[in-house]
Amino acid sequence: MARPPRFDTDQFLDAAVRLAAEGGPSAVTMSAVAQAVGAPSGSVYHRFAGRTALLAEVWLRTVERFQAGYLAVLTGEPDAHRAARAASRHVVAWCRENPDEAALLLYGAADFGRADWTKEHAERADSGNRRVFAALGRLAEALGARDEQDRDRVALALVDLPLTVVRRHLRSGTPLPPHAEDLTEQCTAALLT
Repeated sequence: MARPPRFDTDQFLDAAVRLAAEGGPSAVTMSAVAQAVGAPSGSVYHRFAGRTALLAEVWLRTVERFQAGYLAVLTGEPDAHRAARAASRHVVAWCRENPDEAALLLYGAADFGRADWTKEHAERADSGNRRVFAALGRLAEALGARDEQDRDRVALALVDLPLTVVRRHLRSGTPLPPHAEDLTEQCTAALLT
């Protein structure tokens, strides 16, 4: 009977998230992840074909977790204005609850080696992005968006503005102020009226 593995994939990905949050994508190496978990390097190679696969998985797991919550909020409220305000709040609340993951997402997929990902990794990323953009498009229509300027306003209110509220704090390592969600929701509401 085979012995169960001492270390699981999530332990390695959690360590990679912490390393990326502290030192950026370049800090995520196979040996650094193994050392952070206290595992032999072979354990990391057993789960990931190489650094490119590790970087892809840490990016994808993080963005997919964010997107799942964001999509649930975007599509879970029948009133478009309430959904928009809730979505902008969600960005800030998720970042507050997941500061290391949020710091990782301040980078982009390109910083995590997107150009070298496998076809499967790239398709996972593209599929998630398509779902989010489609949901944002449907919400923009429900909000009465008639042209590109209206759609840009919705993107500003639901994507750019919440990220702006959290970016400074995440980059400096300071906690988000207690009023960050309220401020974000108020600004979103003002942009969409």
